[in-house]
Amino acid sequence: MGDQKTVWKQMIEQAQTITVLTGAGVSTASGIPDFRSSQGVWTYDHSREYYMSRHYFHQDPEDFWKKYKDIFQIKLLQQYEPNDVHQFIKSLEDDGKEVTVVTQNVDGLHQQAGSQHVIEYHGNLATSSCPSCGTQYDLEYVMNHDVPYCSESGCGDILKPDIVLFGDPITKHTEAEQAVAESDLLIVMGTSLQVMPFSLLVENRSVPKVMINKEPTEKDDVFDDVIHDDLVRVVRDVMNGSSG
Repeated sequence: MGDQKTVWKQMIEQAQTITVLTGAGVSTASGIPDFRSSQGVWTYDHSREYYMSRHYFHQDPEDFWKKYKDIFQIKLLQQYEPNDVHQFIKSLEDDGKEVTVVTQNVDGLHQQAGSQHVIEYHGNLATSSCPSCGTQYDLEYVMNHDVPYCSESGCGDILKPDIVLFGDPITKHTEAEQAVAESDLLIVMGTSLQVMPFSLLVENRSVPKVMINKEPTEKDDVFDDVIHDDLVRVVRDVMNGSSG
């Protein structure tokens, strides 16, 4: 483990343009559930995938909103704060690196930590938009209404959260793919890479790659360095100059 962390630290030192792919495991230290871990809620309750789908939003938007607020614990969103992993990624920028974060997370914690270039692959829980006129609303507006409707004159459509629902197209993949291709180091943190097409982003063989995840993944063999450990422990070791 110590050798792996040493290799990773050397790769960071040698890189100038870094892309970091992050998943739910990055936010668990902030108290946000890892939905897709072996103990995650998506693993045991597949009905949530049905309810959090574009199909169900159109079929029963009022019930969709009730379930959406419950599943994602929307009322707690503003209580979460960035943890050491978010701060570590920001510190790479502070060290003069060009850093792009491509995150599956929808909690906005990378921006809260100060990361400047964040591609939100699956959107953000903080806003919702009107499917008809495009007007965007903040979290406070959404929380003040059991079912949020557009307040624009002559509209009144039910709002849709600005996250990618099951069945929605992924609009950020090309931008994310380009960021990876232009990097001289790819760091993957806290994701099991089970979700397509996000998992395809690690297939670029010309970019050196590091995987840091608590559990093994099916993609581990495409990485130059693999660390299976608690993410907070790993970044603290690197920031403190320890090889573990």
